[in-house]
Amino acid sequence: MASEWCIGIIGGSGLYNIDGLEDAQWIAIDTPWGEPSDEILCGRIGKVKLRFLPRHGRGHPISPTELNGRANIDALKRAGCTDILALSAVGSLREEIEPGRFAVVEQFIDRTFNRPSTFFTSGFVTHVSMADPTCPRLSTMMAKAISAAKGKVAVGATYLAMEGPQFSTRAESRMYRQWGADIIGMTALPEAKLAREAELPYALVGMVTDYDCWREGEAVGVAEVVAQMQANGKLAREAVRRFVEALPGKREPSPIDTALDDAVITAPDEHDPDLLTKLDAVAGRLFAEG
Repeated sequence: MASEWCIGIIGGSGLYNIDGLEDAQWIAIDTPWGEPSDEILCGRIGKVKLRFLPRHGRGHPISPTELNGRANIDALKRAGCTDILALSAVGSLREEIEPGRFAVVEQFIDRTFNRPSTFFTSGFVTHVSMADPTCPRLSTMMAKAISAAKGKVAVGATYLAMEGPQFSTRAESRMYRQWGADIIGMTALPEAKLAREAELPYALVGMVTDYDCWREGEAVGVAEVVAQMQANGKLAREAVRRFVEALPGKREPSPIDTALDDAVITAPDEHDPDLLTKLDAVAGRLFAEG
């Protein structure tokens, strides 16, 4: 397994670039799953390689429900990423997670329904564990980086992924609170599931913009969200810089690096050769090992 870090950063609403990136260049990467959201900004901070992908594309032209998660994750894997740090604008479902605070995600509830959520279709059926969907190592390091950047951070958050692009009804928002969700967004799934299938440790930081609509008299509006996003983006860029600079010199292996071991259920003589060709980046390790 790789002993050097190559961090893929997926920038959500409000985070469209990385400060201090050296040798930066935008590179187009083709994938068998279609076009990713944008080219990938490749560079480094010190000795750490970075690969930055704006989730909605530069200028935010892509709707949450139309994101090509498979292409995005495949492209980052092809770009050499060993780990993924994702940032995403979110609404809060808890009084104590106020706008401006960052929430490091530990769990997900999936309410999406209109998005391809797996690389492994018929011909190579695979079931990866999502019991613990985020990487504790990356999450802990990012929480420390946010604090070092003078940001407020909540840890162990549960993220409710809704389909969108409309915001919640009040009844939905109140129901999600009863389910135990802490924050709500439209983009982290199936992204986190696809990262796990690609054996990429994944951490997600929710950048809180609003209180959703569960509070009496509150309603989510784009204007307030955008204003808070801009403030969050500045802090996020500083936290990412501190996160990268604090990485250990050597990347120790993660159990997620081998998430596909014992996950494939389709018998070898039933493998679909066309699908295996498409999986060269995501699951190529398995084929190389025979």
